[in-house]
Amino acid sequence: MNQRILILICAALALTPMQTIFSAEIGSKAPDCALTSINDTQRYDLQQFHGKVLYVDFWASWCPPCAKSFSFLNDLERDLKDSGLQVIGINLDQAPEDARTFLDKYPANFTVVADANEKCARDFDVKAMPSSYLVDRNGVIRHVHWGFRPGEAKEIRVLTEQLLTEKPGQK
Repeated sequence: MNQRILILICAALALTPMQTIFSAEIGSKAPDCALTSINDTQRYDLQQFHGKVLYVDFWASWCPPCAKSFSFLNDLERDLKDSGLQVIGINLDQAPEDARTFLDKYPANFTVVADANEKCARDFDVKAMPSSYLVDRNGVIRHVHWGFRPGEAKEIRVLTEQLLTEKPGQK
């Protein structure tokens, strides 16, 4: 009897997704994800942006709030890039053509990459669309936001501007 219970416990642990054990949360280091451009021509990893404040935004073409957020993300990138902000939109569509069609309708003036196998989304423990993570210059997640409503843009911008005033090593 005890052997059966032990086998069941081991099986349950083996089937438990690792992101629930090692999820990205406020105060933890941001996962370093391997990503590609939408056209699969360029490789990216989040570590290459170390020293910048990152606004990491997970989105998909089927997500209406994602469409509403792109204007805000374009403005954020335009206004704060010279202060050290890097906006990165991580697409989770299975079909790259869906992302390209979306981008034709809602152009992005920030870095857009694909997470085709959704490993980065699992590492960040994405729970909603869009899911956004503000990462400080030291690579630490400082704010998590799920969904997007235009009325929240001002608060998100203030949080972003506050992180931009911090120097590396400062918290």
